[in-house]
Amino acid sequence: MAETTTIEPAGAAEPEDLPPLRPPTADNGLFAVFHRRYLLRLLVRREISARYQGSFLGLMWSYINPLTQFFMYWFVIGFLFQLHKDVPNFPIHLFSALILVHFFVETFNAGTAAIVRNRALVVKMAMPREMFPVATMLVSLYHVVPQVVILVLASVASGWHPDLTGAVALVLALLIIATIGLSGALLFSAANVFYRDFGKAVNVMTHFVRFGVPMMYPYMMVHERFGRFADYYLINPLADAVVLFQRAFWLGTVSDSEQARLAADGKQIMPDHLLTYGALALLGCLVLLAISQMVFSKLENKIPERL
Repeated sequence: MAETTTIEPAGAAEPEDLPPLRPPTADNGLFAVFHRRYLLRLLVRREISARYQGSFLGLMWSYINPLTQFFMYWFVIGFLFQLHKDVPNFPIHLFSALILVHFFVETFNAGTAAIVRNRALVVKMAMPREMFPVATMLVSLYHVVPQVVILVLASVASGWHPDLTGAVALVLALLIIATIGLSGALLFSAANVFYRDFGKAVNVMTHFVRFGVPMMYPYMMVHERFGRFADYYLINPLADAVVLFQRAFWLGTVSDSEQARLAADGKQIMPDHLLTYGALALLGCLVLLAISQMVFSKLENKIPERL
């Protein structure tokens, strides 16, 4: 019988030389979201256009909603009750706080419902599911811009003098709100898939935000009532962010003579070491964001089947 021989292709690797097969790595997480920036931009544009679809005024509602709230608070607290006669330029104080409160509440509320609201995309498309809470945060930040424009114009009309410390405080305040709002949106958007009660709970929780930050009352009232224990008030990162934002705008409208008068009366307008408190608050928010990402990643694989 003729002997048959098998010719191996040149350079062919032996089976044992082949690299072991590995499961594909999941391209998820916040870093994956920003790696797909084009898709994120499309989602943000979709959110904005869907929000104003069929609206005659469109983006003008970004001005109308916060201005309506501002005039209500100012009329009741500042004009009708006249509770803050000693607070110079109280409308600037109030509106600067209201902008950040609105930024956080919108990010937290819309972000919690983001995955359930986009269930069709979540189930059908292969994308990081963190993209939906991130998109809602960016949409909220988009709405902050026209409000800040109004605040800048009002501050300039009130004699605003910007400075470098105020610019740093402005950046810190926005970063704190964006980080803590995204943390809450990540955590509660995943939980809301399993139990819709979390969405209702967020609506209740956000009612307390306006009273937990120096918006309807100044920080100097907190310091006057609690003295050295007022430092514990700044454990709340939302309060830190609001005070930082007021440092950026409101304090620049208060004249030196007014500040001297308040200091002579024993009233502390701003806390000491405010930027240090802000940096620590941002660090704490980043830790909270990392924890929220870990919890979201553990629940992520169960989200499609629950939707």
